[in-house]
Amino acid sequence: MRRVRFHAYGGPEVLEIEEAGIPEPGPGQVLIKPEIIGANYVDVQIRRETDPGSIYHRPLPATLTGDVVGVVERAGRGVDPALVGARVAALSEDAMADYVTADAAWLIPLPGDADAVSAVMLPTVASVAMGVLNAGRTSAGDSVLITAAAGGVGHLAVQLARHRGAGTIIATAGSAAKLAFLKELGADVVVDHTAQDWAEQVRQAVPGGVDVALDAIGGHTLHAAIGLLAPGGRAVAYGAASGDLTSVPVGSLFMLRSLTGFAIMALRATDEAQARADLAELTALVTSGELYGTAGLTLPLAEIVRAHRELEARSFPGRLILVP
Repeated sequence: MRRVRFHAYGGPEVLEIEEAGIPEPGPGQVLIKPEIIGANYVDVQIRRETDPGSIYHRPLPATLTGDVVGVVERAGRGVDPALVGARVAALSEDAMADYVTADAAWLIPLPGDADAVSAVMLPTVASVAMGVLNAGRTSAGDSVLITAAAGGVGHLAVQLARHRGAGTIIATAGSAAKLAFLKELGADVVVDHTAQDWAEQVRQAVPGGVDVALDAIGGHTLHAAIGLLAPGGRAVAYGAASGDLTSVPVGSLFMLRSLTGFAIMALRATDEAQARADLAELTALVTSGELYGTAGLTLPLAEIVRAHRELEARSFPGRLILVP
């Protein structure tokens, strides 16, 4: 079978497709043959990170993460053999391959007719989108700012905020096509975050400040988002696509504003019941069609180098999908 590895840090060209044997699922794991694979932007940062002290650093040779929708082929020790043949969605730490292993405890069973593109959002990006809204204590009527809103997590957060009854939803993106995409998803106000005055545009749209700000960019964008909060507003950081993990000035929080971080694996480790409740709710929304994912670009697995070039360029809305 084919699998993707990188043996050096750097640009997309370091990604290699290798031939290898089909892996055996370990204890508590299953082997899945994917229909489709959802790529994660964080792997761009992991692929090029050379600093061992960074949260993005991985020892070489390294793999790429992702979510898969596919059929269970084998069950490892301690796993119910009745899962074999089931169609599921799952997160895999070694997702870019013709066969992948995944933790059986977090498999998401899918109806046979479930839309694969929407279902592949469930394990990670949809769970993060709901998690950041929860972390920001988002409730009906709240104004919500979502930066990088046309991305994998962001385009789902826009839909979930609307589903939750949010008031004004302000979504930022970096191109006219992405801004139009966000309007179609239900954003009330769209702002080009490459514009020098983007923060002022948000301030004019919500003069009293926003109640909740969700940020995946980090650095100056996160600082500006905190400054746009109303008194008592809540900011949630869940990524740093800019590569800037600088600290936040404490003075910006003195107006009873708050800042928290979110990571899906941390939620699973600290509040498993909440993580499972979120998954159940998200699965119901996806199967009913109330929440849907967008495949902004679909490529064969053989074009993994091109796929990562497109991820770096952020050239498309929604999520990048690979087909084995």
